[in-house]
Amino acid sequence: MVSHSIWIVGGSRSGKTTRLVEQFCAWVKNNQQVPELFYTKKAKLKASTSVSLSLDIQQARPGVLVLSANDDNRRELGDIIVTNTQGKYPVRVKTPLGFFQDDIILFWPLLTQLLNLKAQFPVRLRPETEQELATKLWRSQLDEATLRRAGVNEYRLVRRILDLMQLAAYSGTACEKIAEVLQTGLEDNNLDLEPEFLASLLLKWRNWCLERGFLTYGIITELYGQHLLTNENYQQHLAKRYQAVLADDVDEYPGVVRNLFEVLLDQGAIAAFSYNPDGGVRLGLGADPEYMAGLAKRCQVETLMSVTESLADRLAGPMVESLTEPMFLSGLPPIVKSIQTTSRAQLLRQTAEVIANAIKSKQVQPEQVAIIAPGLDAIARYTIIEILTKQNIPVDSLNDQRPLISSPVIRALLTMMALVYPGLGRLVDRDAVAEMLVVLSRKPEPPEPPETQSPVTPVRSTEGTSARDWLPNTQSPLSTNIDPVRAGLIADYCFVPHPDHPNLLPVTSFERWDRIGYAATTAYSEILQWLEEQRSQQQLRLIPSPISLLDRAIQRFLWNGSNLPYDQLAALRELLETAQHYWEIDTRLRQSRGAEEQGSRGAEEEFLNTQSPATNTIGEFIQLLRRGTITANPYPVRPIGSVRKAVTLATIFQYRANRKSHQWHFWLDAGSPLWAKGGAATLFGAPFFLQDRLGQPWTAEDEKLAEQTRLQRILTDLLSRVSKRIYLCHSDLAVNGQEQLGPLLPLVHASVPMELETETLAARG
Repeated sequence: MVSHSIWIVGGSRSGKTTRLVEQFCAWVKNNQQVPELFYTKKAKLKASTSVSLSLDIQQARPGVLVLSANDDNRRELGDIIVTNTQGKYPVRVKTPLGFFQDDIILFWPLLTQLLNLKAQFPVRLRPETEQELATKLWRSQLDEATLRRAGVNEYRLVRRILDLMQLAAYSGTACEKIAEVLQTGLEDNNLDLEPEFLASLLLKWRNWCLERGFLTYGIITELYGQHLLTNENYQQHLAKRYQAVLADDVDEYPGVVRNLFEVLLDQGAIAAFSYNPDGGVRLGLGADPEYMAGLAKRCQVETLMSVTESLADRLAGPMVESLTEPMFLSGLPPIVKSIQTTSRAQLLRQTAEVIANAIKSKQVQPEQVAIIAPGLDAIARYTIIEILTKQNIPVDSLNDQRPLISSPVIRALLTMMALVYPGLGRLVDRDAVAEMLVVLSRKPEPPEPPETQSPVTPVRSTEGTSARDWLPNTQSPLSTNIDPVRAGLIADYCFVPHPDHPNLLPVTSFERWDRIGYAATTAYSEILQWLEEQRSQQQLRLIPSPISLLDRAIQRFLWNGSNLPYDQLAALRELLETAQHYWEIDTRLRQSRGAEEQGSRGAEEEFLNTQSPATNTIGEFIQLLRRGTITANPYPVRPIGSVRKAVTLATIFQYRANRKSHQWHFWLDAGSPLWAKGGAATLFGAPFFLQDRLGQPWTAEDEKLAEQTRLQRILTDLLSRVSKRIYLCHSDLAVNGQEQLGPLLPLVHASVPMELETETLAARG
């Protein structure tokens, strides 16, 4: 039997997504020519069915499930489909995990019957909350001796254990079988912990979550793959809902998604898949490209080639061969240049100046330039952004996930909470109060045009803290009524520390309060009066929740009738969403605690025995953020409107995952050994759960082969995403002073070196 499904194979930028959408449009136009397929296969039942079944057919008529690798690509793919079909055929565009989550919630009553769970609406735990609760649950078992054997601190060990559960679920392995996989996989590993011990912690965590209706990414995937997808009742509903599947970049999907595709194909659905053999960006984070590639045998295979010759066609072969045979490569074309310095500080400055000169001389536009590095530390980000923004060249740091506490606006709001609620005085100091006064005394200003707004960057000061350090970076030093000097004086003389009731005195308590000035005195008095009002309302229980207090402060002092820059608005939305989630989980825990007080509790419930009043919860929330926890991005995570004309700054993983492409590439730290390492994009134990080597030990030889393969994919992929010029930016010494001898060093030596003076003269000429 000839399959009507197609398997589209091609490299990066070869038109796979476009071909995928074209195939969908062809199915929509020619659906009458394919009987028994798509949403027409039940047309013969119309005459003998009831009205309710007819309505069901109408609901299933769109019947198209569209999957994309990540959320950014999902939005773009959805927009393309709607544009090409003129919105006539609504489709459901999801990420694989988003689809699992929606169906778990939709069929939760079925799962409660199958697993004998308590009938309560499920609540998803965000990663930061999952980490905190798991740590508390396991703390009695993760003693100092256990941490010494593991060789990592408590935070990293908890994260690794939770990642094992997620990786197992992605591979379709039940939680009960994790110990078997780890038993053989950890034979040659230095993690000196018993697999049964790790598995017992995960089972305890999973059961604890299910009893309270908590869902994590790992639990969601396990429930879907092990219980929902194997249920005949659910499979029947699945057949009615989706008659066609479009899946883009399936090389980024976890193995359990193939099980979903197999069920749909077995039920007669048609499908179109796109696959990039040089992709696998999420390999190490749960993706299983080799296992997903097995679907090709059930489809008609189409191979796409680039219409025009790209740099990948010309350079990928020689560059990849040079990795194994460095003597083979004698030289690279002139379009591949190198910037070579001794120190990394010189490299960062020279790279930024080369970009600035090229943009000023009109050789390239800012939005056509990308700076890509295997890892971006704070020094590199700060240096590059500072140099370019000083020359009016904006920089877009791609998916820059900084801790929420790094924003001065967020720190000010947390200080304000500690001043309003009693019992939080130990979380407040004079410096925090001074910063709060500066931030909350901002002047309302008309919004700037998008082109003139600069990104969030610190400003260097030669004499300690400068005026801009405590200010939103898109504003001038005079945009607040209380500057840092006056705020420091007020905090020194008017702040009264106290463990339970920290207080701010009137400005007149300062003997030389006339030095503060009228504007600062008025602004301080308004802040003081507002705080007193909130304290009195809190005592009368007129503040519904801390989220309401945060909203009041934002409305009164930050928004104040003006439009906030996008970076500040995103940080505030992230804070509110995080706070709302935190108190939602706290409410569920209180309800659970109230029910448990009527019965016995096990040793694992000890951390719930203590009373946790609202004040303690607020204190824990403040401390959670102050520890530098990176919370989930707010939705939407990108500005709405036209693409910002800015230089892109990204890590290799971020750049490849977002499928970016530019005319000029600057490969930063080209001599770094991190180009071949997985780094943060590889979870502990990921190789153990790949289907082609499930549970097999991971040896040094395997690691070496994986590094070579990873580097080849990275080179081929990046070369497909640049069209005109590549700069290999290399410094002899790394940031820690060690000599850099990475795998790309032969390419640096074979490229055309350039000096900054030569580039400057060429730009001027």
